Amino acid sequence: MLAAGSLLTILVVNKWVKKVPGTIVALLLGTVVSVAAGLDVATIGSAFGGIPAGLPTLHLPQFRPDLILPLLAPALTITMLGSIESLLSAVVADRMSGDKHKPNVELVAQGVANIVSPLFGGLPATGALARTATNVRSGARTPVAGMIHAVTLLVVLLVAAPLADRIPLAVLAAILMVVAYNMGEWAEIPEILRHGKADIAVWLITFSLTVLADLTVAVQAGMILAALLFVAKVTSTTTVAEVTREYVEGGIEHSLQSNPIPEGVVVYRIHGPFLFGASDKLSLIEERMSDLPPVVVLRLRNMTAIDATGLHALETLADKLRASGRHMVVCAARSQPGHLMEKAGFAEHIGRANVQPSLAKALGRAREILDAQQSGAVSP
Repeated sequence: MLAAGSLLTILVVNKWVKKVPGTIVALLLGTVVSVAAGLDVATIGSAFGGIPAGLPTLHLPQFRPDLILPLLAPALTITMLGSIESLLSAVVADRMSGDKHKPNVELVAQGVANIVSPLFGGLPATGALARTATNVRSGARTPVAGMIHAVTLLVVLLVAAPLADRIPLAVLAAILMVVAYNMGEWAEIPEILRHGKADIAVWLITFSLTVLADLTVAVQAGMILAALLFVAKVTSTTTVAEVTREYVEGGIEHSLQSNPIPEGVVVYRIHGPFLFGASDKLSLIEERMSDLPPVVVLRLRNMTAIDATGLHALETLADKLRASGRHMVVCAARSQPGHLMEKAGFAEHIGRANVQPSLAKALGRAREILDAQQSGAVSP
């Protein structure tokens, strides 16, 4: 009953009183009800012995050369998983807030924290999906929110540790249920299911292992499968073919030299496989968003392969350009990228008229958009 009441409180407050985090209201109200009614429920204090009060002491480790080799593999595993989870948290925060994180800054800060933390008895720390999602849902927009979170925990540690012992685990369970649901990005599942069987298999295995095993096992398996899929896709794009007269003549409509770019249009090209490890390279376009002309053309003739992550990055870029009043036109997609785009409904997402078979036709479409804007007509 306490968990159900806490869950209902969170949902009602989040819907009707958006400026007050429902999780805080449920936490305080559930704890007060539990203490006032004398409910016999498990609490932080009864389950874990409470929260230690005061600051931990500094302990310098003893150097043990004999432990270097036995601990090297576990240390590297924890480092990789910690880095992946932190960057995943940052990506989730980006999608929720519309911001863009700096991966190198995140990883350097995490590395410094994990060097200092063990000196005070701390465990390896990463960016946490649950806390990050809760923070953003509660209105966090800048790194100051994380600092406030740290200061709040410090105050709890120094002052309110005895009070935190009274928090019922049932209330925490309700809070985590809401956070888990909100960070699920359930709307993405139908999109994933429209991709190739290999991408679906990676998602399904990672999802199942997260539920049946734990996040560490799921991330390990998912990364290995994604890496193998990456190798397979890159290998499949290697071709050997004769250069014929027809091939040369057919390349004219794709040529940048033969198709002058009109005023009000910018052309970007993607060269090589556009897979999960390279999807962040579109930030080059996003960083120039305010300076871009009305039409952005992506030339995909030399993009040899794409996966679900790369396709999602293209869709996100198209959404951002549309939100800024601009149009994105893609052209000359090869066999594998074109097949995946068609299967995933990419043409419907950006407008089928904005997917063209060649650069010449893409520039023609760009001129149509510019003419429609000048005449005041709405371009489809």
